[in-house]
Amino acid sequence: MKIITTTQDLAAFCETAATHAFVTIDTEFLRERTYFAKLCLIQMAYPGDDPDSAVLIDTLSDNLDLAPLYALFGDETTVKVFHAARQDLEIFFFEGDIFPKPFFDTQVAAMVCGFGDQVGYETLVRKIARQPLDKSSRFTDWSQRPLTARQQDYALGDVTHLRDIYEFLLAKLKSTHRESWVAEELQALTHPETYVVEPDEAWRRVKTRSNSGKFLAVVRELAKFREQHARTRNIPRSRVYKDEALLEVAANKPKSLQELGKSRLLLREARRGDIADGILQAVRTGVACPADERPEPMARREKTIGNEALSDLLKVLLKAKSEASGVAGKLIATSADLDEIAAGARDVPALHGWRAEVFGNDAQRLADGQIALSANGRNVAIIDV
Repeated sequence: MKIITTTQDLAAFCETAATHAFVTIDTEFLRERTYFAKLCLIQMAYPGDDPDSAVLIDTLSDNLDLAPLYALFGDETTVKVFHAARQDLEIFFFEGDIFPKPFFDTQVAAMVCGFGDQVGYETLVRKIARQPLDKSSRFTDWSQRPLTARQQDYALGDVTHLRDIYEFLLAKLKSTHRESWVAEELQALTHPETYVVEPDEAWRRVKTRSNSGKFLAVVRELAKFREQHARTRNIPRSRVYKDEALLEVAANKPKSLQELGKSRLLLREARRGDIADGILQAVRTGVACPADERPEPMARREKTIGNEALSDLLKVLLKAKSEASGVAGKLIATSADLDEIAAGARDVPALHGWRAEVFGNDAQRLADGQIALSANGRNVAIIDV
């Protein structure tokens, strides 16, 4: 095992990795105390039994620049393989303003290959690589140096077994002609808008029970201030105030520090200083928002009894199609997708792309009354109407 601490050594490793068809990558990071994740370690491995084929890259080293890694990210002859890539890609996007191309996500591929919903790496190691995996170092502090032997073994295991997993899943995708399905799923992960939260849109992440435009105008301003404050100071949103406190303030609309101090859910730090001033200004701005500039209430689907029944039928169809295709049901369609189809919507992800082939075409026919479902022993049969 080698720990890379210099740009020169990283460049040498990446140069060798670029001669291979793929390289596996994982990261260890901390984000409990920051807005942006703090990258602490990168693990990489290319195919082969060479002891130097798997390395740990100490991103906290003062003698290390990640430019050679980013050059490898741009080399389209080598596939960059991750498991559950979203957080890793987010880190590299903010650290280096780059996405690896091409890249492969074994979690997505496993969902297409019949391993269930959001299958974990440990499960794939056990089922495909036939190896045990020690996860005891999972929640250790990766910013501490030196790394313990157990930490190093744990970190390296996240990329060495991934080589076998990738080759197995890729072969299965090729044999079932589903490579394009995975490629379609991965496209969204290389769009900057997947990771950048615009302050003006931050309110959409807050779950509210009220669709009042007046209320949502205040929620929008409070969420906007929180996003800006957290990002500028690189602290978690929850350190500014949690969603529950935001909703409490939006409902009470305090006009002074004294009124703000009566909040049950605000942290003490939020009742004074810059945060308190920002909260009060956000409330004033939200309350003064003209009616035609308030957020449009997020549409609530008014379910009729018929739509509820149709949603249930679509769930049955989805389960049958998932079992028949070996593709995880949650990857094919969400509960919200089914409700929208039942309510008459047709611009739904489940009705397009590869999903249409697996489920969407029959789902639309069912919703349009063109087919019915029948129990056929333990199976569900489709009957033309």
